[in-house]
Amino acid sequence: MAGRFDNQTLWERVYLHLRQEILELRIAPGTLLMEVPLAETLGVSRGPLREALGRLASEGLVTITPRRGAVVTSLTKSDFLDAYQVREALEALAVRLAVPRLSAADFAEFDRLMGIMAEAAASHDATRFFDANSDFHEAFVVAAGNAKNLEMYRLLIGQMGPYRRPSASLRGSLEVSIAEHGDILAAARAGDTDRTIELVLHHIGVPQKRLMAISDEEFLSASRPSTESTSGIGTLPGTPGSHAKL
Repeated sequence: MAGRFDNQTLWERVYLHLRQEILELRIAPGTLLMEVPLAETLGVSRGPLREALGRLASEGLVTITPRRGAVVTSLTKSDFLDAYQVREALEALAVRLAVPRLSAADFAEFDRLMGIMAEAAASHDATRFFDANSDFHEAFVVAAGNAKNLEMYRLLIGQMGPYRRPSASLRGSLEVSIAEHGDILAAARAGDTDRTIELVLHHIGVPQKRLMAISDEEFLSASRPSTESTSGIGTLPGTPGSHAKL
């Protein structure tokens, strides 16, 4: 039997579980997270659940309003376009700061992530591909050494996380995406900061241009998860409680 968990550990487990469910669209944008049934579903008390929801709210993944409770954040087409534009600015700054200070260890990590993306594309594993893709871009932000930029970047990417489906369709071929990452890495390895920024901005700009060309209805359709993906939240691993729908 698993050992007992203190409240700090428990709320973190609830937070990580709900965060994953939201990012994987098993809890759809716009879902109302009612405390009592959700706590019963997860087999936890409302205290750790409230702490977890507060953490999710700080990341922008849920919105908490008086008398209504927590709602999984929804992005409109306009919101998503705004997020891409802010991402451009944050990544351009990160690349400008990072390229002159990249180490051999940094490039080894970039190469590792490129390998994962190639393997994932070959096996049609979109989730693994986009996880590695996100890690590739964040590695530049981490290497830049600007804590505020990293904080803002992670908040933004967290908010965009549930919308990887429309982002993938806007991006196009995974193989093209891998080639673009390869060009970015080659420019960084050559120490050409301006060229690296140019390539990063082009890479981020591709889905933006396609986003502007589609209607709000087409964006919502691309964002909508399948019925199976939102059939229930499930139980928190290692806790009592039965599977239930919200």
